[in-house]
Amino acid sequence: MRNPHNSVVSIVLLSTLMGFSIACSHRSSSDASRPSDEKITKDIQDKVATDPDTQGSEVKVASKEGKVKLRGKVKTPTAQKKVEQIANEEPGIAGVEDETTVESEAASSQPLAPVAAAPPPVEKPKPQPIVVPAGTVLTVTTGQALSSKTSQTGQTFLATLAQPLSVDGRPALPRGATVSGTVVNAKAKGKIKGAGELSLALTSVSVGGHTYPIQTAVLSNTTKGKGKRTAATTGGGAAGGALIGGIAGGGKGAGIGALVGATAGFIGGSATGNKQIELPAESALSFTLEAPLTLPPPQE
Repeated sequence: MRNPHNSVVSIVLLSTLMGFSIACSHRSSSDASRPSDEKITKDIQDKVATDPDTQGSEVKVASKEGKVKLRGKVKTPTAQKKVEQIANEEPGIAGVEDETTVESEAASSQPLAPVAAAPPPVEKPKPQPIVVPAGTVLTVTTGQALSSKTSQTGQTFLATLAQPLSVDGRPALPRGATVSGTVVNAKAKGKIKGAGELSLALTSVSVGGHTYPIQTAVLSNTTKGKGKRTAATTGGGAAGGALIGGIAGGGKGAGIGALVGATAGFIGGSATGNKQIELPAESALSFTLEAPLTLPPPQE
């Protein structure tokens, strides 16, 4: 008589063997239908090279037993997603491992090159002051009448610069600049004896709202005796100046002027007989600087 226990064991073993056989059959069938790794690799690479979104990407594809690995660089995140999509849609794959990087991300991960320090700004040279040298002649026009009889020693008089002044091509003093002077000596001529004298010098010039002291040679005129007259410049200057006025010569005065050489000047005035030295308003006088005049640079 057969043992029921043995029958049961036999049935279990038979079932197990049949299941294993079926599984192996399915596996063999699946392996046979899956494309080779070489075909998977080539298909994915071809699709990446031709797709508009992924053209130009430097992607390397490797496949082993259907498992695909992607490496390399793509230009944009969109291209990266499209490469992964192409790989996942490939028939017969067993999985995708994406190790690609976006070029901009790769560049940002690299250390930045040190930025060279900007060169220091080049400073413009500061404008230099203007120095009017000693010996320069200043021609002015008086704003009032002056006389050996009516003017007082120490009296201040005003004048304006008759001509503009430049130094080495740089404007220094404009025409019309206000000039101040002083009566160094004023002495009326006596009727019988005693010389008449009128001596003048400039003391300052005003320009641009500022006043600058100046030192000039003294311009002096003296009358002695009847009809005699002398004129000279004192104070150490080499060149004198000229006063333009009227000289009586048997009638009305005649205008004379100007700079005579570089040694002396003339003061024109009524100096005949017992008349005094008279200098009318708007007379032109030329004075010589005895010391340099320093002015600030012109405003640009």
